[in-house]
Amino acid sequence: MKQEQITEDLPWSDPRGQAMKTPDDVAEMLRLRACGWDLKRIARQLGCSHHTVKDYVAAGGVKPFKSPERPKRLHGLEGWLRERLIRHRGNGDVVRQDLLAEKGVTVSRRTLQRAVQPYRQALKAEALATTRFETPPGRQLQIDFGERLVELGGAKVKAFVFVALGHSRRLHVRAFRAVRQEHWFAGLESTFTTFGGVRAMPQQDRCRSSTATTGENSSLRSIDR
Repeated sequence: MKQEQITEDLPWSDPRGQAMKTPDDVAEMLRLRACGWDLKRIARQLGCSHHTVKDYVAAGGVKPFKSPERPKRLHGLEGWLRERLIRHRGNGDVVRQDLLAEKGVTVSRRTLQRAVQPYRQALKAEALATTRFETPPGRQLQIDFGERLVELGGAKVKAFVFVALGHSRRLHVRAFRAVRQEHWFAGLESTFTTFGGVRAMPQQDRCRSSTATTGENSSLRSIDR
């Protein structure tokens, strides 16, 4: 009884800024509360705020830490980010530029990396699932056009990139300002010059600009002959 009286009369100091209470302290709070002590008396005994005691008693023990919910800066843009990451073949810096130009949103590189990480994994899985089609040397040449935004004289313009893929993944690339039949011819001619020969079968996707008036792919057939 004397011990309790001495403890009860100890001066109480402002506990603000103190560390979180240990599980033993919380267990002592609950024990004293079960003995009929009021909150302020328990607070003086353990050297903390009675509000702290109130919270632990109401929770019935140690409360798990819960980080505050903060709205994500890129919330609602998941579909847009996935489409742009695929379009730019995983180039996060270009996606960040598009994000600022089109959405007016500025984020750090690390923030964008975290947001697009699931989509990068999907791109890697798709690449691993793709089976390469190989042909003997001189047999086939795969050709296609792609689009890229490039900076010329301080202004961004769209460039159309002719890509030719030969044996052993040998690559030839040439950029144009448009995609017409003449550009297919020019791309093929520069490819043959670079590779030092003509392939037996150029193969490309369906494209109107490569289709002559006499029939589909007739321009490429004329080169084969």
